[in-house]
Amino acid sequence: MDRHEHARLDALQRDPYPHYARARNAEGLTFVPELDAWLVARDADVREVLRRPEAFSSANALRPDVLPGPTVLAEMGRGFGGRPVVVSSDGALHQRLRAPVVQGLSPSRVAAVVPYAAERAAELIDGFAARGSADLMAEYALKLPGQVIGHLIGLDPADVPLAVHGGYRAEQLLFRPMEEADQLAAARDIVEMQHLLDTYVRERHAHPRDDLCSSLIAALTARGESAGDELTLDERHEMVAHLQNFLLAGHLTTSALTGSLLLHLMHHRAQWELLCEKPELIPAAVEEAARYDSPIQGFRRITTRPVVLSGTELPTGAVVFVAYGSANRDPSRHERPDVFDITRPPARHLAFGYGVHGCPGSQLAREQLRITLELLTARLPGLRLAEDRPVVMRPTMIHRSPEELPLTW
Repeated sequence: MDRHEHARLDALQRDPYPHYARARNAEGLTFVPELDAWLVARDADVREVLRRPEAFSSANALRPDVLPGPTVLAEMGRGFGGRPVVVSSDGALHQRLRAPVVQGLSPSRVAAVVPYAAERAAELIDGFAARGSADLMAEYALKLPGQVIGHLIGLDPADVPLAVHGGYRAEQLLFRPMEEADQLAAARDIVEMQHLLDTYVRERHAHPRDDLCSSLIAALTARGESAGDELTLDERHEMVAHLQNFLLAGHLTTSALTGSLLLHLMHHRAQWELLCEKPELIPAAVEEAARYDSPIQGFRRITTRPVVLSGTELPTGAVVFVAYGSANRDPSRHERPDVFDITRPPARHLAFGYGVHGCPGSQLAREQLRITLELLTARLPGLRLAEDRPVVMRPTMIHRSPEELPLTW
């Protein structure tokens, strides 16, 4: 990918919505060279793909936008993981991998972690409330979800920053064009995170606790594959892959949505003021932000057989980009879809996926967003965007959010 291709991809990622609108209005599917995929843009077509995992495989869901070079791959070989995970598996394997995650995010487990999330959220706001200004991305949105998911997994709070940083570096390596030196630095950070997670895997196998790490290990060893008192190397790789995927999904998506939610409320001042007056609208505001600017704009799928979608004939092995963000702006599903309106009547959106790959952590994310808005509307009703620092969106189709969110009050 040359610099001109990088620039086109960067422009699409920072604002994909004009591309979506053209694709929704076109006949059939549109091939987008920047994504190297057919763009599935209409709500009905997105739902059809997600209903047919046997024809549209998730095997390429985490395919890197830029393939790392040999030196970077060699560095990654020093780590753990590299096994199928929930988001990139199909069929019986997907069900086996997903089951313990769904159990780990049961309503009772989510309810149990809510007081911790509220306590941590309040402490983070205490850290900047008296100052009159803050970057809400760096000082809040990028911290709270990592602390919450780390607590759920069972990480020591002192280890959470390293784990969270490694997660962001994994996202960069997968989805951001970088020079080889930068890729290598990212790979080293990821490997450090993986070795940390492996330490937890081995410790929790020997001494289980009431946390998600222990639950995942119990689900794995219940298959009868552990020999003796130690996990096999392959089991350690699988467990680290699971934990890394869970960690990334658990904090990156929620951090992104927190930033976008606050950004759009700041851009629509009357709606922020309405929310401060009527906090009962908070759940609706969360859903509208998720619909209006979905943190996961989409995932790739690959066809397992010849298939016709929206009149376009796709051969076996065709790559499609399933655009949740576009479906959520489809006027056939949502009235005035390009308008941000927290009083909008509830309608089912696709921000948290659909079908067998629907996000099992959506309720945990919603709880953190609810807590965030309850605290900020009560404590900092004068929040507004800093006038001297324009907000720029991160160039990504996954975990879409502001790069920074400078606010004053």
